[in-house]
Amino acid sequence: MRYELYYWPTIQGRGEFVRLALAEAGAEYVDVARSKGGVSKMMAIIGGKGTRRPPFAPPFLKTGEFVVSHVANILMYLGQHHGLAPKTEGGRLWLHQLQLTVTDFVAEIHDTHHPLGPTLYYEDQRPAAKRRTDEFWTSRAPKFLGYFERLLAQNGPYVTGRKLTYIDLSLFQLVEGLRYAFPKRMKRLERKLPQLLALHGRVAARPRVKAYLASEQRIPFNEEGIFRRYEALDR
Repeated sequence: MRYELYYWPTIQGRGEFVRLALAEAGAEYVDVARSKGGVSKMMAIIGGKGTRRPPFAPPFLKTGEFVVSHVANILMYLGQHHGLAPKTEGGRLWLHQLQLTVTDFVAEIHDTHHPLGPTLYYEDQRPAAKRRTDEFWTSRAPKFLGYFERLLAQNGPYVTGRKLTYIDLSLFQLVEGLRYAFPKRMKRLERKLPQLLALHGRVAARPRVKAYLASEQRIPFNEEGIFRRYEALDR
C-alpha cells in the first residue's frame, strides 16, 4: 500500500514522528506537500474536498479511502499494520497512552519559544519565552524525560520491552530535537538519562532509520518548526 502523507513541506514539526515510523516500517509513501501543488491539495482536503471527514490540520495520512489525522492516531494505525505496536489490545492502548504523553510534551516544547501564542513572533514575546523556558527545564523536561527513563530502566531495551515500537522512534526524535534547540541545557540533563540516550543510539543505528536520516527526505531542523534554537533561551 502506498500512503500519502500531508504536512508542511519545509519543517520537520509533528510530521517527523510519522515520517520516522514510515521509514522504519519500510512503507512506500509520498510526502505530498513537498511536490508541486501539494500544499494546495493538502488545504483542499482540510476544506472538505473528497471526504466527509476532513481533518482539522496536518499532519494527516491518506490510505485508500481513509484519512487519519493527529500524530498519535496515525502512529496507532501504522503500528498495528506494520508491526510497530503490540498485538494485544491492552498493549496497543498502553502504547497509545505513551504517545499521547509525548503529544503533551511536544506542546510544552513549542511553548518555550511561543508562550503567548503562535500568532505573535518570537521577537514579540522574548521575556515570556525566557521565563517559560527556565520553568520548562527546571521542572517539566525532567518530569517528562524522567518518566520515560524509568520505563526504559524497568522494561528495556525498548520502552515496552524487547521489541521496538513507534514510541521508541518518537523518543529518538525528542532527543534529537532538544539537542538541536537546547544543546547546553540538554547536555546537563542527559547526565540523568543514560537509558534514554542508549535508546537514542539503538534507534539511530537501525538500518532503515539510518538510511532515512542520511537522505534528502529528512528535512533539517530550522527555526520554523517545534524545535527552535535561540541562544538567549539556552543558558
